[in-house]
Amino acid sequence: MSKIKLEAPFTSFRGKICKHTQIIYKEMYGTKFTSQVCNPYTGDPTANQTAQRTKMATAVAAVNALDATAKATYMAAFKKQSKYKTFRGYAIAQEYAKL
Repeated sequence: MSKIKLEAPFTSFRGKICKHTQIIYKEMYGTKFTSQVCNPYTGDPTANQTAQRTKMATAVAAVNALDATAKATYMAAFKKQSKYKTFRGYAIAQEYAKL
């Protein structure tokens, strides 16, 4: 039988809460976040947004297509740096910089 852990998502919330607000609960790396999105944009993406999404998709596809030699090169460089916490994030950033 599954276990359910019930807990209050937050004890207090500051700021305007209105009928069109979306409150988002998420957990990343063991830390729980509560954020508020008031009047989210629902229109079509702009040309710049579409270009950005395409560029990121290209970088992710390039990382997925890396061969063993390129992965080993990136891994050696990843171990020397301290900015990125995950290898995948580092590799995507490097491929993104190439574009």
